[in-house]
Amino acid sequence: MKKYKFILSGGGTGGHIYPAISIAEKILEKFPECDLLFIGAIGKMEMGIIPKHGYKIKGLWISGFDRKNYFKNILLPLKIIVSFFQSIIIHLRFRPDLVIGTGGFVSGPTLLVSNLLKTYILIQEQNSLPGLTNKIISKKAKKIFVAYENMERFFPKQKIILTGNPVRKSLLNLKVNNKESFNYFKLQQTKKTIGVVGGSLGSKKINLIIKLILPFIEKNNFQLIWQCGKLYYKDIKHLRKKGFLKVIPFISKMNLFYQASDIVISRSGAISISELSIFGKPCILIPSPNVSENHQFHNASYLKKVGAAEIFLESDPLTKIEMLIKKILNSKDIQLKMRKSLLKISKTNASELIVNEISKIIKC
Repeated sequence: MKKYKFILSGGGTGGHIYPAISIAEKILEKFPECDLLFIGAIGKMEMGIIPKHGYKIKGLWISGFDRKNYFKNILLPLKIIVSFFQSIIIHLRFRPDLVIGTGGFVSGPTLLVSNLLKTYILIQEQNSLPGLTNKIISKKAKKIFVAYENMERFFPKQKIILTGNPVRKSLLNLKVNNKESFNYFKLQQTKKTIGVVGGSLGSKKINLIIKLILPFIEKNNFQLIWQCGKLYYKDIKHLRKKGFLKVIPFISKMNLFYQASDIVISRSGAISISELSIFGKPCILIPSPNVSENHQFHNASYLKKVGAAEIFLESDPLTKIEMLIKKILNSKDIQLKMRKSLLKISKTNASELIVNEISKIIKC
């Protein structure tokens, strides 16, 4: 049997990194003797996360366009040129059979070079509104794996395959019960529970919102599981003495978090939405306004449209999020409707569908 070689490229956020890891896990199941190589951006989080999962990674000198500080973009043209030549060297040395891009600026030079060198390229797009890199590369891709319907607005229709987003193996181990979850977080099983998560790095704005509504949460006898992010934990950990909440910098056992939460307040990144969908968890989504193409707002709007979520904008008054929390937690009908809508769009076999398609392509 031929020993296949694969490159996976994507990074900048957990939303691009973890789908790539999930695909890699499934590739190794299908092709246990293959060689896998990740390509990331020097200085970005993938350079630390990928090796911890046991994979090799090469870094490119590349960054995205900084919309806040234009001065930081001075070196961007040079970085693009350098990363292009770095990609050529990596490709010629590794000689992959197929290259998969999961988004982020680092996948741009990787996929363009692979296309120039006549290697099959595939795209996995997590969001309902694609990023610029994937839009540009899509014309050259063999297949495009998407998580939402009606993506022919952005990509060639004949190349699109609806798979959903790949999620971590640990989350698919759903065999946990309420007692186990509440014991883990040391909270009361009889109380209505709010889960809060601000993405893989945490969210300063969401943390501020939650701090301001703590009196409301306590007054209504709710309890709170709050992943605040490692960057913000030192400013929030003093609140741990309040018996109705659990403050944690990072939750590794997210299946227990979702199991314990009656409602989740979250950003609306693609991976967060995939996880919420798998668990059918009623949610209030707070889109980050600081992301490319404003894709989190579009993700949240899609879920709101199908009755799977409520939206709270950072500019909205706090009374709105308090009203939404009470409305959802006090109505079993609303929770059931949200749960059904979320489960309808959930897909737990995205990685398998993608790797099955990869197998067809490389064996042609």
